Amino acid sequence: MRVAAAAAVLYTVAIPASWSAEAAPAAGAPSASDPSATSYAFAAGAQHVDGATGTSDAPRLQVGKTYRSSLSKGAKVYYSFDLDPDSNTYVSATAVPGKAAKLSVTDGIRVSVQNTDSNSCSYQSASFGAAKSPHPVTAWGARTTSPANPVCKGAGTYYVVVERVGMADSSPGPWDLELTAVSEPPANKAGSTSAPKVWNSASPTPVTGAPRTSQGGAGYSRATAVGQGVWRADISPGQTLFYKVPVDWGRQLSATAELGTASGGGQGYAVDALGLTLYNPVRAHVEETSVGYDGQQQSASLAPVPPVEYANRYAVGDQLSGMRFAGSYYLVLHLSKGVADEFGHGPFGLTLRVRLEGTAQDGPGYAGQSVPRNVFEVTDEDRENAAAGGAGAGNAAMTAVAVGGIGAGTVVLVVLGVWTVTARRRAEA
Repeated sequence: MRVAAAAAVLYTVAIPASWSAEAAPAAGAPSASDPSATSYAFAAGAQHVDGATGTSDAPRLQVGKTYRSSLSKGAKVYYSFDLDPDSNTYVSATAVPGKAAKLSVTDGIRVSVQNTDSNSCSYQSASFGAAKSPHPVTAWGARTTSPANPVCKGAGTYYVVVERVGMADSSPGPWDLELTAVSEPPANKAGSTSAPKVWNSASPTPVTGAPRTSQGGAGYSRATAVGQGVWRADISPGQTLFYKVPVDWGRQLSATAELGTASGGGQGYAVDALGLTLYNPVRAHVEETSVGYDGQQQSASLAPVPPVEYANRYAVGDQLSGMRFAGSYYLVLHLSKGVADEFGHGPFGLTLRVRLEGTAQDGPGYAGQSVPRNVFEVTDEDRENAAAGGAGAGNAAMTAVAVGGIGAGTVVLVVLGVWTVTARRRAEA
């Protein structure tokens, strides 16, 4: 019994923690047959929190952390943050309905940040669109000091309000929520307080060349890193894929997504079949596009966005002001579940063409660190992972698992061998 117990301990210690976390379902996770089931990968270790029905009981959240919550039909829930007087704070809420949820065109969420006098610092809405296909949608709010908001300044308590909006005939079940908050320190020195008036707004030519396989992740925390190039993946109706692209100060991002022909034939037309949305490093919406599908190849391209520059924050509109800092930008692709009704369950071939133009420049210089750290910078590791299309990081992880497994097995066999020999010698004595 001692041998068995000791061997089990050794093997447990040697297995990487990430292995067991991946293999085991999350506590309370719905089964695949559950109509509320989702395929969204929530951040590992996200703390569960219940939103309050009013400000008096609003749970206090911490900037830099990720939380899981839920949003019932017709609900309006409150959370609170204690903010310093100088940092910009960005809060995002990602709503994830069940795969079988019935949705209307107007179903979605509304997010606002308010001060203690009920003044709104910001507000934004996100909906599921004409396809009415269940998938993660993200809206964001902010308390900014640059640009300054005269009604939302100074240190103190601020409230994040998340509201579920839509039609009365949509499914009544609750939606899961993922909440994040990021702070951006002030710049070292004051720069321009107006957005750049001149930048290359011509539609870029999509990247060509042989595609490399890079399957997107199932959530922001699992987004696959890609850089400039042509990337190939498979996508099924109802599925959402997440990619992240490291974009330095001074660089200009563009992307095109192509849905291949339906191999099984079929007739008809799926409205807003393929959606492509760009979010910035704090998961703030920048822009989106979509394309219908008739079984023949179709493509959707993002409209031109300016090079990343600090002063973009003074522009009007998400498409310009969203390109306000360096870091990992997210490309989120969704294939409507309605495609299955017309053309089968797939999977369908997906090609993502990513282009980065311009020369990397120095940023504004921050008087402190972001929370969490390093959100608004691009590291050498980020560039390496993006160049590999996620394959480098994935291969490294699998190598570590393989080596850990082999090492554990070897240790167990050696220990068992030693104890067996020892036991025999004692018996012979």
